[in-house]
Amino acid sequence: MGSVIEVRNLRFAYPDGTRALDGIDVTIDAGESVALLGPNGSGKTTFVLHLNGLLVGEGDVRICGQPISRRNLRRIRQQVGLVFQDADDQLFMPTVGEDVAFGPLNLGATPEEAERAATAALEQVGLAGMERRAPYHLSAGEKRRAALAGVLAMAPEILVLDEPTTALDPPGRLALIGLLQPLRQTKLIVTHDTELARHVCGRALFFEKGKITCDGPLQQVIERMQWGAALRSAHA
Repeated sequence: MGSVIEVRNLRFAYPDGTRALDGIDVTIDAGESVALLGPNGSGKTTFVLHLNGLLVGEGDVRICGQPISRRNLRRIRQQVGLVFQDADDQLFMPTVGEDVAFGPLNLGATPEEAERAATAALEQVGLAGMERRAPYHLSAGEKRRAALAGVLAMAPEILVLDEPTTALDPPGRLALIGLLQPLRQTKLIVTHDTELARHVCGRALFFEKGKITCDGPLQQVIERMQWGAALRSAHA
């Protein structure tokens, strides 16, 4: 099916001098589901923010063969749907339906087309009939699903989720896993939740100090990660 994400020698430092990415090289194929693992501050979120141009570092990032540039940024952001860690960062309209329709409208859909896309996306995530609800009346799990619907309504080829199970209770977590499993998009999931990763992802990237130090089958990466943690503990 070919690669949809190609990253070569990606480097990025924040204004205070903190080097968050230090030479990232990775290729992800269409349809893969990949867990991004590693400690806090290892570069995972900084990396995914480069995939739709929210951050721009040194190196080469290509989405579906296209370099990220100002000229094609609109197209890139349709192809790469990003669900933030805090759903409240994405839900800002008076009603859920307006929130989910916002993306398609911004991409040039007519109001009728945007409404149809929003209705279909809300049904897909199990929130059918909640179009008129205010986002602040939703539970944490419902907010997460509404934020996901807002991304799915734009029909992205790549779905990026940053810590999607944060603040979810066990039923909400299981419901989210059930939603993610059948999605056909290429999926990148930044997470510390290895059980979520086991249910959804077949591959993992382990980030450490701005580098990918392990890339392979999910279980193999988890075992290496646990072995490394045990080794560091033994030498502490």
